[in-house]
Amino acid sequence: MSDQGDGTTHFGFQTVEEDAKAGMVHGVFTNVASRYDVMNDVMSMGIHRIWKDAMMDWLAPRDGQHLLDVAGGTGDVAFRFLKRAPGARATVLDMTESMLVAGQTRAEAAQEADKLEWVVGDAMALPFSDNSFDVYTISFGIRNVTRIADALAEAFRVLRPGGRLMVLEFSQLPNAAMQRAYDLYSFNVIPRMGQVIANDRDSYQYLVESIRKFPEQETFAEMIRTAGFEQVKYRNLSMGIAALHSGWKI
Repeated sequence: MSDQGDGTTHFGFQTVEEDAKAGMVHGVFTNVASRYDVMNDVMSMGIHRIWKDAMMDWLAPRDGQHLLDVAGGTGDVAFRFLKRAPGARATVLDMTESMLVAGQTRAEAAQEADKLEWVVGDAMALPFSDNSFDVYTISFGIRNVTRIADALAEAFRVLRPGGRLMVLEFSQLPNAAMQRAYDLYSFNVIPRMGQVIANDRDSYQYLVESIRKFPEQETFAEMIRTAGFEQVKYRNLSMGIAALHSGWKI
């Protein structure tokens, strides 16, 4: 199943062959890996940190849990999880090795080395056994997956019964005027920031476009239910610029 239904999908506003998208996304994150954390701070004015803390508040990590953070990049979410639950473990998976390498250079990685595993892998074909994890998180990554339904199915498969899915992703503002203002900022400012800070306008142009192609909150919640999750809920962050989606494998 593709987003378009004809063997094609979207890469930002471009229509591309399904088989080509993963390589294109890999290229984007390879290009931005060394400046990814800096750009996150600049683009969101640091608000992404508040969103990730809100994710941890709702998730309530506990000692003894094993987290799988998919599209985990430089480990931001995994580090937060382990800070809240020092007796937990975390596996960070990303398709882009250079993102994981950047994460392993962070001071937190050395401090938590005995609790952390870094794995190169695909969200649509996770290299783990069924019922392996207590918590599955993915932050600002699921919109880059070629087939979102396949990634959600894999999340359900690798979670243990009683396990929890939580997705943090850019979303849609409920007010049309506010959405237009946000779009003006996104399309006119963020690619320019990418050029100045990361010397890469095109990658950030794609990232802005990919946000607009992602399903709105209710549609995505229904996709999570279709994958088998129950008690599916979402919370808007910053009036809907981002949203947290939660579901349980019962």
